Amino acid sequence: MDPGALTGLVLAGGQGQRMGGVGKGLVEFAGAPLVSWAIRCLRPHVGEVLVSANRHLEQYAAVADRVVEDIEAGFHGPLMGIYSGLRAARSEWVVIVPCDSPLLPDDLVARLARVVETGADIAIADDGERRHPVVAMMRQALHRDLGLALASGERKVGRWYARHECRPVDVSDCAEAFTNLNSEAERSALESHLRRQHDEFH
Repeated sequence: MDPGALTGLVLAGGQGQRMGGVGKGLVEFAGAPLVSWAIRCLRPHVGEVLVSANRHLEQYAAVADRVVEDIEAGFHGPLMGIYSGLRAARSEWVVIVPCDSPLLPDDLVARLARVVETGADIAIADDGERRHPVVAMMRQALHRDLGLALASGERKVGRWYARHECRPVDVSDCAEAFTNLNSEAERSALESHLRRQHDEFH
């Protein structure tokens, strides 16, 4: 898929409660902010990278092409971040990733694109045991229906996806790449694991 037809959207608008209330995307991981790892996965494959954020806007603006705040003030969850990003995107398709999964595979965008090209409106990563609803590609035009869903009180990502032609993307060969970090302990443990792997191979 032509990168010009794609916008990358990194969701970084949460409260980070289990990380002590910090802006999770700015937490350091292996020498770089978590958000930088997400952007690195997207950047070669998309025409523009947006970060959905509700605070620390200047810091996110330093690494993104644009920062998108939630259209409705307050912390309303990932569905509101997706909606705000879809509204802001200028391309036909939007690739969505969370800011707290630093190991996403380099070919993620290509995997998602192959599935939407079969006729899906939404493609989401599926590791064989569970789906990862905020690792997805979807049509930008879906923002109209999502706006209506949000206005009716919908806040569940999976329930809204079910209203559309949503297909899984098999990522079972690299399931560990979809680990997301919800606490300082998880961040530290994953860094240690990567260091051990590095030492074993060098």
